[in-house]
Amino acid sequence: MAQEVRGVIAPGKNEPVRIETIVVPDPGPGEAVVKVQACGVCHTDLHYKQGGINDDFPFLLGHEASGVVESVGEGVTDVAPGDFVILNWRAVCGNCRACRRGRPWYCFATHNAEQKMTLASTGQELSPALGIGAFAEKTLVAAGQCTKVDPAASPAVAGLLGCGVMAGIGAAINTGNVGRGDSVAVIGCGGVGDAAIAGSLLAGAEKIIAVDIDDRKLTTAKKIGATHTVNSRETDPVEAIRELTGGFGADVVIEAVGRPETYQQAFYARDLAGTVVLVGVPTPDMKLELPLLDVFGRGGSLKSSWYGDCLPSRDFPMLINLYLQGRLDLEAFVTETIALDDVEKAFERMHAGDVLRSVVTL
Repeated sequence: MAQEVRGVIAPGKNEPVRIETIVVPDPGPGEAVVKVQACGVCHTDLHYKQGGINDDFPFLLGHEASGVVESVGEGVTDVAPGDFVILNWRAVCGNCRACRRGRPWYCFATHNAEQKMTLASTGQELSPALGIGAFAEKTLVAAGQCTKVDPAASPAVAGLLGCGVMAGIGAAINTGNVGRGDSVAVIGCGGVGDAAIAGSLLAGAEKIIAVDIDDRKLTTAKKIGATHTVNSRETDPVEAIRELTGGFGADVVIEAVGRPETYQQAFYARDLAGTVVLVGVPTPDMKLELPLLDVFGRGGSLKSSWYGDCLPSRDFPMLINLYLQGRLDLEAFVTETIALDDVEKAFERMHAGDVLRSVVTL
């Protein structure tokens, strides 16, 4: 039987979000209904609100979430009612050319629930953010978007692996292949950049250089694991990174801003044959210009990181186990916990750079 719950809706471009009653249908084949326990306020949700993703309003916002499976539809075997899960936005298909080649983290046919949640007042269909829509008491997802993890983990921190933290850690470990003794520079120290710092620390990097224009963010980056910091508003970051790496540049440079100018900094701040990882998300209008001779002459790898090139079924349980062992400080990413009614204020604090992550708890 369909249920009515409270959820946070973005009704139109740049309009304030509001709480609405939404209808969550019973799960169909391959689907699951999840009782949401916590959901981080991610910059991607703000992009949806601003119309930066598409114009399929109204959106049901929220996607960095954890919760408990309440019910499942026909054919679901990987999760069951009562399981504590982290939600992900890349449910792999198992059949596309990437999956068949043993590279499911590149799946080209990821999927979401077939049914739509709707507004109770009008019956209008909602577009769930990244196919999740977890600023709600309950949400409907594809069962493949649910990854079972140890229920001993705090929901407020577990959910962060569903997007930003996984994207950053994966950019370092999976995409950048950071290894023991490497030097790493991370440009942009928001949630994703700080997660890349944490991932580099896990991987055994010897030197981790955090770059940002905000001293508050650099202070946080140092707490998470950066060995050096560079304020690029005051200092040329390329020269600073080279100076800190014996004049050579970093083995891996992770760009977590998504702008042409910071990508150029990353390109020239790496060592010869080093690696650049783009994990910051650019806007459609941005263009990159680099001398082709420099691209050829410097060698190495220029990579883009999709969701940290993660495989949720592999990576989420592993990272939760590291957290429970005290080896990954996920608590450091949570600045505050808030209620559903406070999401609009959380967007304002995010835009001002006052928080690393606000987390809605239900």
